[in-house]
Amino acid sequence: MESKSIELRWGVQDDMPIVLSFIQQLAEFEREPDAVVVTVEDLKRDHQAQKFEVFIAEEGNTIIGIALFYERYSTWKGSYIHLEDLIVLEEHRGKGTGRMLLEAIIKESQNRGAKRLGWEVLDWNTPAVRFYENLGANIEKEWWQCRMSEQTIHSFSFAHGDQLKSLQK
Repeated sequence: MESKSIELRWGVQDDMPIVLSFIQQLAEFEREPDAVVVTVEDLKRDHQAQKFEVFIAEEGNTIIGIALFYERYSTWKGSYIHLEDLIVLEEHRGKGTGRMLLEAIIKESQNRGAKRLGWEVLDWNTPAVRFYENLGANIEKEWWQCRMSEQTIHSFSFAHGDQLKSLQK
């Protein structure tokens, strides 16, 4: 482990172009290269609005990893942290960077009094599964994710449209 030369810091607005490049690299790895539609402007706006935060790992002046996260709420547990992306450049893996980034998220979870820390991992990403399990993560295989695409959301046929009108802010 060579983590002594790696520095962690909070991400700032000027980091958003490199954050987007890491997101795009992850999408390539996850076999979804065309799935990323977020732009640098979206990331800057949403980061400024505190919709997410990001830790940056640097070696020298080179960004080698990121951990992007945000707060969520569990009706069973209360406030918790969701780790959306933990990405380390392939040529920099094995130096302790991934662990350092995850430890930063765990420490921030402690600092905020989070009741849980959660994230997803693809079942075929065996190195990541082993990494997380070795750190004590419980990988729940019985929960299935449910998602609606932007297209599905916008084309949804409401059965209770009249009742929903009163919910307008």
